[in-house]
Amino acid sequence: MLEPERQGRQRKDLAKALRELREASGLSGERLARRCNMSQSKISRIETGKTLPTVIDVELILSGLSGVPDEVKGDLLELARAANIDYTAWRTYARLGLYQKQTELKALEASSTVMRHFLPAVPTGLLHVREYATEALTPAVRGEPARDVERVVRARLDRQSVLDDRSRRFTFLMTEQAVRWRRAGSGVMAAQCLHMAAISEKPNVDIAVIPQSALMDGIPLNVFVVYDERLVTIELFSGEVVLRDPQDIGYHIALFEMFLSRALTGTAASSFLRRCAEDFMQERE
Repeated sequence: MLEPERQGRQRKDLAKALRELREASGLSGERLARRCNMSQSKISRIETGKTLPTVIDVELILSGLSGVPDEVKGDLLELARAANIDYTAWRTYARLGLYQKQTELKALEASSTVMRHFLPAVPTGLLHVREYATEALTPAVRGEPARDVERVVRARLDRQSVLDDRSRRFTFLMTEQAVRWRRAGSGVMAAQCLHMAAISEKPNVDIAVIPQSALMDGIPLNVFVVYDERLVTIELFSGEVVLRDPQDIGYHIALFEMFLSRALTGTAASSFLRRCAEDFMQERE
């Protein structure tokens, strides 16, 4: 996996290699831009490292350059794929303070218009009630990073105000397991289900639930979030991966739509959440 220092070096190496190949070919940035059907300013931003090129961008640039050996092309395309993937370990966030991650998420949500959350194991923090958030954030396994739980909970709850911004659209797609997974006592679980049912009534929020009875074509392996068509974040046990390549983003959007096609939506989903709340409440009696 890639740590931030290596990621930065790879991006600099990619920018430098593309600039040197253009100069070696005797092309100006303007001429290369015309060949690639790009703007000259984009070529300049790529070569100075101000813009991270996608794999498709690199393919177009290489197609506009003559005499580049296939081996070099292959190496640069592989470097582009690696540069478009970020990996940050949770222990890295722990050193900075896990509440800082909530600040990053808040900024990312504020800069996005359409957000698709795929949640096979647990509801996202945007949907948590305080008690559920506290239980979900309390370390349970030795080796998990230490955290100021109360501070992270406050930051997580603060983020939830974005759900009231009707200029943004949210789809939260959960499995039935994510809804029923017992991260807290029955009373808290019931409150969490009712809270999600209430949020589903917001005009800019869709909550969908894949029932266990649904016949599935795929396996829900990871939590992921698609922000517009700009990037995908994927959660692992050890950290988070960020993908920026359009092909990776398109794949995850298609995957999301496939799972969504098997889900309960609208009033069927909110009714399901309320039934789950009733089941939890009955356990308390």
